[in-house]
Amino acid sequence: MSTKRSVGIFPFGIRKEGRRTRPAKLHGVNFGVACGAILCAVISPMAVQAGSQKGEKEMTVSSGTRVSIEYTLRLEDKAVIDANVGSEPLTYVHGSDQIIPGLQKGLEGMRIGESKQVTIKPEEGYGAVNPKDFVEVKKEEVPQDALTVGAQLEGRDDSGRPFYARVVEVKNQTVVLDLNHPLAGKTLFFEVKILDIQETSVE
Repeated sequence: MSTKRSVGIFPFGIRKEGRRTRPAKLHGVNFGVACGAILCAVISPMAVQAGSQKGEKEMTVSSGTRVSIEYTLRLEDKAVIDANVGSEPLTYVHGSDQIIPGLQKGLEGMRIGESKQVTIKPEEGYGAVNPKDFVEVKKEEVPQDALTVGAQLEGRDDSGRPFYARVVEVKNQTVVLDLNHPLAGKTLFFEVKILDIQETSVE
């Protein structure tokens, strides 16, 4: 059993992960307990070169610009589930699908120093909850310390692809897992401030 601990490389609920697929088979899955945020992003490496802003028109967030933001993320109950205020900014290339669609749309046209509240519905965030993404596995396939409702797991299917799951029910012989994204079906409430905008060029 391996333990994976998030170190905040990809903030919870911001970065866009690749398409979530339901494992075709779960036989012999080697699960590890996932601590903290379980979101991952697969972003193609991109070398960027900042352009000089001296004497140029005030820049706005637009396709191809490199944007640094400060944010706070809440759900409908107003509880803060992630924030980077006072720490390292989140930097991404606008229009490159590195963040969720709703947030990208909400930031379009903003300027350095501008703040905004952005509400994102599930269809522009992490989608609706898919009932087909609830699966049942043998109890012995799940680590003993994860046999509790709410435990988060990571594993690999028969093809070697990684996936993530949350325990939703523990039965006598089996465990029911939810393979949906943790933020699927949820409306997201962002408070965002633009810290920097730079022109970029792909090398």
